[in-house]
Amino acid sequence: MSATPVPERTGIPTLSEEEIQTWSRERKDRWWLDSVYRGDMRQLTLRAAATGFLLGGVLSATNLYVGAKTGWSLGVGLTSVILAFSIFKLLSRLGMRDMTILENNATQSVATAAGYMTGPLVSGITAYMWVENRPLPWMQMAVFNVVLSTLGVLVAFPMKRRFINDEQQPFPEGRACGVVLDTLYSSAAAVGLFKARALATAAALSGFISFISGPAYMKLIQEKWLGIKSAWHLPHNLDEWYYKLAEKGYLPIPRLANVDLRQLGLSPALDLAMFGAGGLMGLRSATSMLLGMLLNFVVIAPWMIARGEIAPKSGSLADGTAVFGRAYIVNSWSLWWGIAIMVVASIVSLFAKPEIFVHAFRSLTGRKRETGADVLAHIELPLWVSWVGIPVVGAVGVWLGHLWFGVPIVFGAAAIPMIVLLTVIAASSTALTGITPISALAKIPQFTFGGLQPKHPATNLMTGVMCADVSSHAANLLMDIKPGYMLGAKPRQQAIGHVIGIVSGAIASTPLFFALFLADYRPGGSIQTAMAPEGGQFSFPSAVQWKGVSDLVTSIFGAGGTLLTRSIVISMIVAGVAGLVLEVLRIASRNRFPLSPLAIGLGVVVPPESTLAMFAGAFFFWFMERRYHGKKESRGHLLWIETHDPICAGIVAGAALIGIGDVLVKVFVF
Repeated sequence: MSATPVPERTGIPTLSEEEIQTWSRERKDRWWLDSVYRGDMRQLTLRAAATGFLLGGVLSATNLYVGAKTGWSLGVGLTSVILAFSIFKLLSRLGMRDMTILENNATQSVATAAGYMTGPLVSGITAYMWVENRPLPWMQMAVFNVVLSTLGVLVAFPMKRRFINDEQQPFPEGRACGVVLDTLYSSAAAVGLFKARALATAAALSGFISFISGPAYMKLIQEKWLGIKSAWHLPHNLDEWYYKLAEKGYLPIPRLANVDLRQLGLSPALDLAMFGAGGLMGLRSATSMLLGMLLNFVVIAPWMIARGEIAPKSGSLADGTAVFGRAYIVNSWSLWWGIAIMVVASIVSLFAKPEIFVHAFRSLTGRKRETGADVLAHIELPLWVSWVGIPVVGAVGVWLGHLWFGVPIVFGAAAIPMIVLLTVIAASSTALTGITPISALAKIPQFTFGGLQPKHPATNLMTGVMCADVSSHAANLLMDIKPGYMLGAKPRQQAIGHVIGIVSGAIASTPLFFALFLADYRPGGSIQTAMAPEGGQFSFPSAVQWKGVSDLVTSIFGAGGTLLTRSIVISMIVAGVAGLVLEVLRIASRNRFPLSPLAIGLGVVVPPESTLAMFAGAFFFWFMERRYHGKKESRGHLLWIETHDPICAGIVAGAALIGIGDVLVKVFVF
């Protein structure tokens, strides 16, 4: 029996801190049912599911593109909320019934689930293919990803009752989505429409610039359609004019350690997707990435080249004919100190938050026993679904890991309880900080199972993928449930929506993965070179890190001798100490310390051109925020501060989608 529908309202009902601490969960559930739950308001309708399905496919494509370039996965919750709102506002003017606030929330649940499906594809699964030097069949990739993501849903819902219903944890990004939704459907809806228009305008401008700089687009139009002999496109590299003059002898070719700067990757580029990503990232992280890039490619790598620690692929350093390349420098030497600083910093960051482990322990032990009635049994996902589904779906995942990747059954089975533990830790971190520490958590199974079977890299990689994929989906699902709880949605329908999104993300991202990254692969060649060629668009920083950790595990625990030279070991020790010190300073200063050691390490593996574009974006939006910070009534404040996230999301989406199209034209037309 459902409760009486709650009237539309402004503001979101909340409990006080004292009520959260003193009320039983049964009392909190009754309060929610009477004061928040919206009864039979339309939620997971066919049009909401279809809209989320389509938006999720688009957003998973942009996340795949950005993730392959930067290793970062962008949050898609706010973007999906604003896009769905604007789409149905437009359709309502054409006579269609407007979308309810809970339909929009359901759309967000579907779309965000799809957006998160790309994480394993650009990290652990890509690293596995590089180590094995063979592509995975698309069906294996899609099915394994769907199975693990579904397991994440099953693991999350028993935790929902404690983290959200009982403890009322904040889940910052999820709460922000709830507030935005409430604003869009209240008297301030005009602000939401302004943000939607800003997002669309930013996407259109970014897409247009990316279109005229796309060589495949311009070649198709000018050569094939117009019959022009040679095609022009807006140059990708901003210093192209300089090197044209240098080739004619008018200007010198800049060098470091007698190496052309272009071979070190030091060439700024017109990359609007990275510009927008930098705006979302913020100045501190972007500055830290810039510092890591400059340290590696301007100071350390040239120094190691001059000392002979990094030998050229061919040619002679003395006569200036040596051939290096950014990817070669990173993979042969720099990767190791970059990984060291990231791993140490992420582990320190994780264990520096004891409250996360306190919450995790409480969730596992169930210290706070509830003996009252389950007043939400008619709308919650029944617990028996998880108790039956986790062992069944988990067993399927273990069997597939053994069948397709050769992971021993015993190690796969041992990964299941580890998954539950790591999911609780990930959910606790996401609940308190909005950050899901997947990078740090994935290292635990990689080192654990890699140490037990060091000569079989697939074991550490795929158990890491299992733990990372499940825990990230569970934590992100809880963050998506938070706005639904705030607005009075049915939890059961949110679970169904998340599963729909998983299917959408798999359908959209898996074929696109092959079209974008594997079109140039030929059997017998190097799959890593085909996917991340020297000077190519994609560098897969996250996959580089996963493979580096796998190689490190094999080097430490295997009997085949170490891969690490003396200079690499010294660099790792120095970087590890630096990561420890910088992360402790960041924590002690309550996040006011200006540097992020995680981002410094990321600056080593991300191409310098992407780092420069992200820094430019972060600096631009920081400057505009400083300029309009005190002018709250001005148009500039509304545009550059209140609409900051939608503008950045629009820039990323426009550039990424057009960039994907350019690659597809190159693959299927030329």
